[in-house]
Amino acid sequence: MTFARRSTISSLAQVLALTVTLAVPTLAFADSKAPPVEKTSKAKELSEAFIAVADKVSPSVVQIDVTVRDESADQLPWWLKKKSESIIHGNGSGVIISSDGYILTNNHVVEDALSITVRTKDGKILPAKIKGRDPATDLAVVKIEAAGLVSAKLGDSDAVKVGEWVVAVGSPFGLSYSVTTGVVSAKGRGGLGMNAVEDYLQTDASINPGNSGGPLVNLSGEVLGINTMIVGRGSGIGFAVPSNMCARVVAQIMKNGKVVRAWLGVGVQDLTPDLAKAFKVEPYAGVLINETSDTGPAAGAKIVAGDIISKVAGKNVHDAQDLIREVINHDVGTTIAIEVIRAGKPYETKALLSARPEAPVKPTPMEETKTSPSSGYGVTLKPIPEEAIVKYNLKGKAQTYISFVEPNSVADKAGVQSGDAVLEVSAQTNPTPDQVKAAGTKGSLLMRLQRKEAKFYVVVTK
Repeated sequence: MTFARRSTISSLAQVLALTVTLAVPTLAFADSKAPPVEKTSKAKELSEAFIAVADKVSPSVVQIDVTVRDESADQLPWWLKKKSESIIHGNGSGVIISSDGYILTNNHVVEDALSITVRTKDGKILPAKIKGRDPATDLAVVKIEAAGLVSAKLGDSDAVKVGEWVVAVGSPFGLSYSVTTGVVSAKGRGGLGMNAVEDYLQTDASINPGNSGGPLVNLSGEVLGINTMIVGRGSGIGFAVPSNMCARVVAQIMKNGKVVRAWLGVGVQDLTPDLAKAFKVEPYAGVLINETSDTGPAAGAKIVAGDIISKVAGKNVHDAQDLIREVINHDVGTTIAIEVIRAGKPYETKALLSARPEAPVKPTPMEETKTSPSSGYGVTLKPIPEEAIVKYNLKGKAQTYISFVEPNSVADKAGVQSGDAVLEVSAQTNPTPDQVKAAGTKGSLLMRLQRKEAKFYVVVTK
């Protein structure tokens, strides 16, 4: 434990200073000088800039709470070891992108959700629905029924400079509206193996679990990226999906409910110095094609294995990441110019971009079950299996357990969990499922439950 001892130290310093002054009147202490005014004023300016960004952006940031099924068998009570129906809670972040309730977040925040609840800065707690998801970029759009919300502005991530100050806002570990600062450490990061399409901004602004889906903004308060992941073995190494990619994904989701992106239909690899020498080109002269799809746009453009693509739509490409980025920046059905180096000689061809073959996005549990708040208590009751009663010597003890708690139901909000054993209801001990239901006809349940070794009372009201 640490205590403030400033007053004691200050008093002692004064005594020592007095003593020394009496003995040597001309002695002065260098650390007694105040910092130069111009230096402190610059620091204060930067501090004020961070404060202004936090004030501007925070109203557009939300905490996203989700309920998901718990598949962890070792956490289940003995009567549920074969199949889990337990529910756990998680959270992430999001950023409002329209005043009527559209919110941008990460796909991994909502993809397993049974229910989604959004908490706004002004204290509103609202249910949300999924508008669309794009697992390839780990982005998703959810919708709440609201109006007059403060929306954030997407900035131009292509114009970002490495070293530029940035601010991250989100709910790390559920600590809502936490603000951290740092710089853009790098651009165009890929090859991390986390998503099909990777083109990240790297930052040293502190990002932790719960920040996912929250914004990374510049000092003007413009969203430069959506914070997505961290390198677990490192410190200060976080990644955000750049805003320009976000804008394209959002536009397609808002229009079509899904994302269709262009492709060339080629297999690619970076040119190493040895490969560049073998193909008689300079290192980083382009991207080496090692395979072409028979039905892809590249085949139609007569591009073959061994070709080196050096430009796409007039822009130089130096590695596989550059090529992917430039191709997906164009719409399906667009014809683009491609500069190719074959046998050391450049030539130009054109390719009509088609849709990248992708598996349909699997529905979330929420979309499959159409989960909604229960009109009753929101619990499913089942008898404890006879074999369990015999095995665990439960004769004369609990007969009923709660096999499922509907997300966002009154039981869920009261803290009831799947696997809880019902020891008592309305003063009746060891009730059957039918007796619990009968006790609830008056609109309220007073139950004594057992969860592992703990026993406690809870009231659930319709």
